[in-house]
Amino acid sequence: MSQENKKKPGDVPPVHWESGLEIKPVYGPEELAESGGSEAIGEPGTFPYTRGIHDNMYRKRPFTIRQYSGFGTAAQTHKRFLFLIANGNTGLNVAFDLPTQCGLDSDDAMAEGEVGRVGMAVDTLADMEEAFADIPLNEITVSLTINGTAAPIMGMYFAMARKRGFDLSELRGTAQNDILKEFIGRGTWIYPVPDSMRLVGDTIEFCAQNVPRYSAVSICGYHIRESGASPVQEMAYGLAIGKAYIQHTLDRGLDIDEFARTLSFNFNVHGNLWEQVCKFRAGRRLWARILKDDFGAKNPKSMQMRMLAGGGGGGLTIEQPENNIMRGAYYALASSLAGTQTMALCSYDEAYTIPSEHAAKLSLRTMQLLVHEVGLCDTVDPLAGSYFVETMTNEMEAEMVKIMGELDADGGIVDGVATGRVQAAVNRQAYDRERKIQSGEVKRVGVNVHKEEEEEREIEFHPHNDDLACEQIARLDKVRAERDGQAVENALAALRNAAESGVNVMPTLIDAVEVYATIGEVSSVLKDVFGTYKEPVGL
Repeated sequence: MSQENKKKPGDVPPVHWESGLEIKPVYGPEELAESGGSEAIGEPGTFPYTRGIHDNMYRKRPFTIRQYSGFGTAAQTHKRFLFLIANGNTGLNVAFDLPTQCGLDSDDAMAEGEVGRVGMAVDTLADMEEAFADIPLNEITVSLTINGTAAPIMGMYFAMARKRGFDLSELRGTAQNDILKEFIGRGTWIYPVPDSMRLVGDTIEFCAQNVPRYSAVSICGYHIRESGASPVQEMAYGLAIGKAYIQHTLDRGLDIDEFARTLSFNFNVHGNLWEQVCKFRAGRRLWARILKDDFGAKNPKSMQMRMLAGGGGGGLTIEQPENNIMRGAYYALASSLAGTQTMALCSYDEAYTIPSEHAAKLSLRTMQLLVHEVGLCDTVDPLAGSYFVETMTNEMEAEMVKIMGELDADGGIVDGVATGRVQAAVNRQAYDRERKIQSGEVKRVGVNVHKEEEEEREIEFHPHNDDLACEQIARLDKVRAERDGQAVENALAALRNAAESGVNVMPTLIDAVEVYATIGEVSSVLKDVFGTYKEPVGL
């Protein structure tokens, strides 16, 4: 192209990422130098891990495929687990129903109509035993998507594994257990913020000392993003939450290298592919620097951001739902290009229902195509050295540092959550984004661009089965009738004493669930001691 015909940057319309950064039409050495240069790219498997936390990444072992699943009773969920494993799942990501997440037994009046609706109903250890019957816990990693009741559900999982003869020191998996993001994004909190932080600290401490290969917390920028945060906010708030858990655990007297490895991350993938890739490369590098520079970690593994990067349901649409199949493929591509360790891909019907078996299988096959056909396991970080990618990785990191600095200057993430300031910032971002979609400024295919008059279609919803809820309650009644009532009473009294005295509640909590204390009974004891959280209003 001749010089006189070459368009100047000002001649083309501006492009801005959702995070607010402006994207230039062309990138070269000058832009990279201005953003901070290429010195921090490094090598795969070495600090600061921009290119991934392992030297050979997927050439040695592909990312773990862990689909989110769970509904109805433990028996139903067990069947879906076996289906996923038979079709290539290498890990399980367990969904729990809302009563379980909120510490309610299935026969509680507040649980009516919600038992088994959006996840598996778990009342006692008996449900956990049935859900994982015959599943090789030493081969399949299990993620427990639970927060407000993470401690008792983790206790049930550990008790179940120990009862089946597994050595807890060899158990691998993770619990979501990120209560701060619940106050920001989901709402299944129970106890006040300080007491909730204490329970997270109890699980981190217990796992560091007894289940060292198990990730006690999966810090979730994912749900903050689903609540409307921008990609850079997702990462900044997630890393700030991680710092808060670390500081809380250090204040207990543990050494950073004793427990940092038990923290993992769960991040979201939807939107602009390049923005997703750059945010992960930047976040991984920033986390390594935080661990080394701010907390003095010495063990390289302590500095590694182990993460699940999953396709976000917030990016899906109920309009033209088949488009979500393609969206999911792009999300999976972004996740793998960014160097995730684990992938959980949303299914195309997840915009309006619990995924059908057919949709879940399509998501599995999408990830398997990346591994076996598309070439995503051929080489490590294939985008490394790109003027564009490296420049935007630097700029995304700078934006994360800026947001985290503002948080610290304003009292920190814990205070920001307790007072509702962080929630208000996310809400403002969500409103602004939705306003832009409504106006057409942000394009959504099938929603505000390339719309079609669609015929009425039969949509396959996941049915709620009242009979199964009755079945679950009957099972709970049976467990209560057959258990040792005095043993339960004694165990709950010991749990109350531990909670009141300030010692780690996990040992007494495991003792309680081992004698089949219910999730509601355990939660009631803790509510009596801690009280419940009152959401701030008016911000």
